[in-house]
Amino acid sequence: MRLLPRSLFSRLVLVLLGGLLTAQLLSFAVHMHDRGELLAQASGMQSAQRIADIVHLLDSMTPAERGKIIKVLSAPPLAVSLDRGPLAPADADSESGARAALFASVLRRYLGNDRPVVVGMAVGGQYKGGGGGAMRGMKWAETEGEWTPPVMHYGGKGGGGGLTFVAQVTLRDGTRVTFDARQPQATVNWPYRLLVSIAVLLAAVIVVSLVAVRWATRPLKTLADAADELGKNINRPPLAETGPTEVARAARAFNTMQSRLAGYLRERTQVLAAMSHDLKTPITRLRLRAELLDDAQLRAKFGNDLQEMETMVASALDFLRGMDNGEPVQPVDVMALLQSLQADLHETGGAVTIEGCVAGPYHGRPQALKRCLANLLENAIKYGKSARVVVADGIESLQLSILDEGPGLPPEQLEKVFEPFYRVEGSRNRDTGGTGLGLAIAKNVAELHGGRIALHNRAEGGLAAVLTLPRKRSQKSPRL
Repeated sequence: MRLLPRSLFSRLVLVLLGGLLTAQLLSFAVHMHDRGELLAQASGMQSAQRIADIVHLLDSMTPAERGKIIKVLSAPPLAVSLDRGPLAPADADSESGARAALFASVLRRYLGNDRPVVVGMAVGGQYKGGGGGAMRGMKWAETEGEWTPPVMHYGGKGGGGGLTFVAQVTLRDGTRVTFDARQPQATVNWPYRLLVSIAVLLAAVIVVSLVAVRWATRPLKTLADAADELGKNINRPPLAETGPTEVARAARAFNTMQSRLAGYLRERTQVLAAMSHDLKTPITRLRLRAELLDDAQLRAKFGNDLQEMETMVASALDFLRGMDNGEPVQPVDVMALLQSLQADLHETGGAVTIEGCVAGPYHGRPQALKRCLANLLENAIKYGKSARVVVADGIESLQLSILDEGPGLPPEQLEKVFEPFYRVEGSRNRDTGGTGLGLAIAKNVAELHGGRIALHNRAEGGLAAVLTLPRKRSQKSPRL
């Protein structure tokens, strides 16, 4: 099972989105950490300000009045108590000690440096102080008793647990006041606005990434399509040499390659066509000289050999012309072409029937199409006794199926018969196997029109040759 997607577009999108999500998650984690620290400091400053205000208020009161006012002031999130034993300071080297020292410095800023201030921390009911360890028992100067943070009830979510600063301040008359400042649970709530902002940013970047990746990979798809079409039609329209420098350079190189390949094929075709054409002259001379022979039996043998040679030369010329004969593209009445071939073959004893019809003219090379269809029909009549043409016309393509009633072909030879000079029979006799160029010519003509020919054995018996010709809507050059 492949975990990575197969297309370049999908892989680039996966890499971009993976990197983007990782960056967003790391950024969100850093933000949450810094946000928690800032909110904790802000809430600590508020608590320190309130403690300082209460200390100033208690300084101005008598001991009897302090007891009454403390009952009023002691309310969540701040608990106030009098006459507790001295508080053991937190270890400055620990994390809790560092927080307690920061809170103490803020508190001294509001109270001044002339008052004794001791600050510790309680996290989840455990006091962090006295040698830097966590201890549930808190030691006082006068007594050693179990210390438990005051029970304070909070409204809303997150009422239990959390962080509590324990501060002890000495008043002007020597009275110690202990404050248990519970930090609000709101410091750990989710920042929904930030999440919405990140989601919107992420969606926008995803859309831009998809567009950018599609824009960057589209030239590769166009180049791949052009290369695939080049195998079917060497004279296809060249690519437009536009776009970024690298894309234009690739298109220019592709067009140069196509031009060179077309030139090589054209030169080879011209040489072979010239050789095949020049062979006609000596064959004609040999035929004339053979007619002068006195021996009738020998004259007949010479005539048969020369006829076979002439047939092979003519077939070779047809094969080479089918590759590129320079015939212009024009509207072709395919039904009229089929009916003309039907009449020609009927005169020689061939049975051809036509089913279906063509909706409109097909833009192609009429002589090449006639040669292609003639070869397919002659093969069907020769090896399958009769030919039945089934026409299926559509918006995208025109399909012509030539069905016969012969023995069919072995599966391993359904593709080999399209090779030049290949025949199922081992003989080179024209009456049994011909020259082996008929299907090769038909295939070249089909590919010249951007189509294809496929052979398959029919379930009810016989062979089916399916010619598919595309209906091209536009001849515009594709752009990278």
